[in-house]
Amino acid sequence: MPELSDSPTTNLQRTSTHFLEQNPKERLLVLRSLGLTRYATFLAKIPLTESNIACVMRFFLNPDRVKFPDLRNVELAGLVLDDVNFIRGDLSGADLRGCRLLKADLVFARLVRTDLRDADLRGATLNETLWSGTLVEGCQLGRGIGLTESQRRELSAAGALFEHPF
Repeated sequence: MPELSDSPTTNLQRTSTHFLEQNPKERLLVLRSLGLTRYATFLAKIPLTESNIACVMRFFLNPDRVKFPDLRNVELAGLVLDDVNFIRGDLSGADLRGCRLLKADLVFARLVRTDLRDADLRGATLNETLWSGTLVEGCQLGRGIGLTESQRRELSAAGALFEHPF
C-alpha cells in the first residue's frame, strides 16, 4: 500500500509549493512549458501561502481548463496586476486589498465575498460581474465600465469610489 506522501495529491501539493518557492523568472519558465503564460501576470508574483498553493494546484491539475480561472480564496493583496485577464474568473473569497488592477478584464467575474478594499480598478471592464458580499471601501472604480446604475449605487453606498457622479 503506497504511503500518504506518495499520493498524487501530495505530489501535486509539493510541486505547487516548489513552484511558489521559485523566483518570478523561474516561475515564468514553468508557466511557458505548461502553456499558462496568459496567467504569468499574477502567477509569477503571488506569495507562498496555503490558499495560493491550492490555487496553483487547480491550475496545474487542469491546465487545459484555465480559460476561466478558478481563483477562489487566492491571496493577491497589494500586487500590481494591470491589464490582467480574469474573464469569467471565480475570485470568491479572494484577498485583493490594495491591488492595482488598472484596465483589468473582469467580465463575468465572480467577486463573491471578495476583499477589494483600497484596490484600484480604474479602467477595468466590469460587465456582468457578481458583487455579492464584496468589501469595496476605498476601492477606486473610475467610471465603473460595464456596471449598471443599480450596481453603481450599491457599490457607492458600500464605500466604493467613482470618478464621476452618476
